[in-house]
Amino acid sequence: MQATKPIDEIISRLERDYPEAICSLHYTKDYELLFATRLAAQCTDERVNKITPALFNKYPTLKAIAKAEVSDVEEIIHSCGFFRAKARDIVLAAQMLIRDFGGRVPDTMEELLRLPGVGRKTANLILGDVHNKPAVVVDTHCIRLSNRIGLVSTKDPVKIERELRNILPPEKANDFCHRLVLHGRAVCTARRPDCAACSIRLFCDTGASKQTN
Repeated sequence: MQATKPIDEIISRLERDYPEAICSLHYTKDYELLFATRLAAQCTDERVNKITPALFNKYPTLKAIAKAEVSDVEEIIHSCGFFRAKARDIVLAAQMLIRDFGGRVPDTMEELLRLPGVGRKTANLILGDVHNKPAVVVDTHCIRLSNRIGLVSTKDPVKIERELRNILPPEKANDFCHRLVLHGRAVCTARRPDCAACSIRLFCDTGASKQTN
């Protein structure tokens, strides 16, 4: 990680570009975000948002999901990749939330990681968006942009999370990650980043290299 990066200015410019730093997954209850995030693995948020209304309409409570037949959940979410594993994880996680956590979504990393199908990315999203705790959500956009900018020099999600925690103000970390997603979709795309339209190109290793070529 390059310690000379003006992280406050980078944050400020992204805040101006994307004032609404929210998760693009739709949900009305805490556990719905947990399950929607599980569905989003290897699947677009757009597709997940088309699937979850049917899932949560058929199973409107956590208890209903916990009692669901996995095969019935599979049928609802079959258009989502790895739907069999995801259906199993959702039902088992619902059962565990009721049995071990009194029906609440845990607010610690250790407890969240006990849930089936939950890794650090999902756990951080829940900590930040549900419980308003400092969190660094390392998804594909975060990995790509943090490397391109020069904030990190690794593709290892755990190392990226640790390095970003070291440089991001805790109260800004969660929203910063959401803004990386928005910026990654709108400007700094995977195949062809639009550096000319990027508000943080002056502070970006990739943008700076294009200016000098």
